[in-house]
Amino acid sequence: MYSLTSSSTFKLPSKAKSILYVSSVGELKHVIHSLQGSPYLVLGDGSNTIFLEDYEGSILKIGLKGIISKETSNHFKLEVGAGENWHQFVSWCVNNKIYGLENLALIPGTVGAAPIQNIGAYGVEIEKYIETVNYLDLSDMQTKTMNNKACLFSYRSSIFKSELAGKAIISQVVFSLPKKWVGNRHYGELAGLTNPSPKDVYDKVIDIRRSKLPDPEKIGNAGSFFKNPILDLHHYMQLKLTWPTIPSYPVDVKRVKVPAAWMIDMLGFKGTAIGGISCHFNQPLVLTNDGSGTGEQLLQLARAIKSAVQNEFSIVLENEVRLIGKNGPVVL
Repeated sequence: MYSLTSSSTFKLPSKAKSILYVSSVGELKHVIHSLQGSPYLVLGDGSNTIFLEDYEGSILKIGLKGIISKETSNHFKLEVGAGENWHQFVSWCVNNKIYGLENLALIPGTVGAAPIQNIGAYGVEIEKYIETVNYLDLSDMQTKTMNNKACLFSYRSSIFKSELAGKAIISQVVFSLPKKWVGNRHYGELAGLTNPSPKDVYDKVIDIRRSKLPDPEKIGNAGSFFKNPILDLHHYMQLKLTWPTIPSYPVDVKRVKVPAAWMIDMLGFKGTAIGGISCHFNQPLVLTNDGSGTGEQLLQLARAIKSAVQNEFSIVLENEVRLIGKNGPVVL
């Protein structure tokens, strides 16, 4: 058995049967064939996956790298390997004066994981800039390409998280970024910037994230543990009768997004700990591990939060983080 503690930013003690590294699609096909049907789990940087206990299968670490830049008259087209670190890629874009992704700076993880979750922050979701996704279809072991529309992007989800979950492995993502910058500078604390440049937005996003979120190098965490729920207007207006200060962000004419952190805070969970697992004192959407936590303690705290939110707000929170037990995904 091989330790997984350093393969997940949450750093719970856990092991796997083996850890296999692949740096090309050819290697990926070979490794999957060699496993002969035994269980395995695909892993990038481990920033959105928590191993609750020892996993009785193998781990495939995706290390496909490379950034190829092409240009049209109006756009930059970037072909990026799935194993590239996301923040390093965003920084590369800013340093090369290719703009649009700066609101997504400092999000942990890999480029290949970005479409699966349809990562987003500060008013921008990655689907806006994805042209195509290249992947290995595990049903016939052929590499295929899917365009933006076919990816079925939605809030923190895509076809790779639903229909193709466990059936496809992303190898490359192709981005299309306009040469004329049309950034989102009006979301949250970014609205306080006066006439910002893309680099100003990039720097501000990094400052905000570092001030609010714990550094996984210092304390184990996997970023936002829960998704922000999306409510229909009727539900939201009913909640406002009891909670008049409940914040919201419009999704469309019929729905709004409500911050899960606000609800968790209102219910008094900020700073709450069970063993070595805590609800972060500064950002209650983040659960942390002080190094002594266990998978059972994490489930106990997460389920307590989920139950309390459902009882008070009639909202069922969904975990954004992937939870893995000995046989695979665990339902919260």
